Amino acid sequence: MEDIEIFSPVEKISNELLTEKQIELFVKRDDMIHPFISGNKWRKLKYILREASEKDKRHLVTFGGAYSNHLLATACAAAKFGFRSTGLVRGEEVSNQTLMLCSLFGMKLIFTDRESYRYKEELFEKYFKQDTNAFFINEGGTGTAAVKGCSELTDELKNKYDHIFCAAGTGTTAAGILSGIERNKFSARLNVVPVLKGAGFLQEDITALSGSKEFNFHPEYHFGGYAKTEFALIDFIRTFCSSTGILIEPVYTGKMFYALYDLIAKDQFAHGSKILAIHTGGLSGIAGMEKKFTQTGY
Repeated sequence: MEDIEIFSPVEKISNELLTEKQIELFVKRDDMIHPFISGNKWRKLKYILREASEKDKRHLVTFGGAYSNHLLATACAAAKFGFRSTGLVRGEEVSNQTLMLCSLFGMKLIFTDRESYRYKEELFEKYFKQDTNAFFINEGGTGTAAVKGCSELTDELKNKYDHIFCAAGTGTTAAGILSGIERNKFSARLNVVPVLKGAGFLQEDITALSGSKEFNFHPEYHFGGYAKTEFALIDFIRTFCSSTGILIEPVYTGKMFYALYDLIAKDQFAHGSKILAIHTGGLSGIAGMEKKFTQTGY
């Protein structure tokens, strides 16, 4: 597989809150890496695809929900680099824009009940035991190869920051960034915003994947749990998008930026601090939430 360099620009944000609190805020625009293999998804997949290619496995098999950014990224990457792909989708059979795009990129979709979905390796064995070309990719690309890919984000940073913020679902991206911070001997403190309710276990997972406990964890911004939302979050996203020209979504980046702004407003950072927020892409997370952005008072 060809070696493709990954790079995204850093953009500065200015507003009254940041001026008042004397904070410099920058955004690492990983959402601009690719329209479908977006943000941390390409970073996660980079070494996974290389491993599959080196093992001469030409059929990528992975897992995700009906609106999974990971499924879409894998489908597109498979098409781009000459693999076949299959996605095992959690839950009853549905149709939506994300799955339509997966199909357009050639991904075969297999819907599976939620109980069976919990046992991914058994599902892989059930459907692909006879397929010697099949290559197992865990949900979200979770694993050491993904951590390695995400760690390279820090190699692109030319300036020094006091804090770096990222959202967390599995903790893989956070672990990668943390590994990169330590490898490069940066003084920046990583701040992790989990998007799950009851996500305390992610602290241990991030430490296990990175080998470090040196990060801040902000579990109070989940808004009810994964893919859950409240009016305050939707209202914040509307304001953020219309005032910055940067699109964010309610599942990951919206919660991360909400937490960051709230912590700034509460004077959690020293005046003069330079903060970098990682925009991890995943903008297809807006799909299926049209009503929440159009309803008044939601």
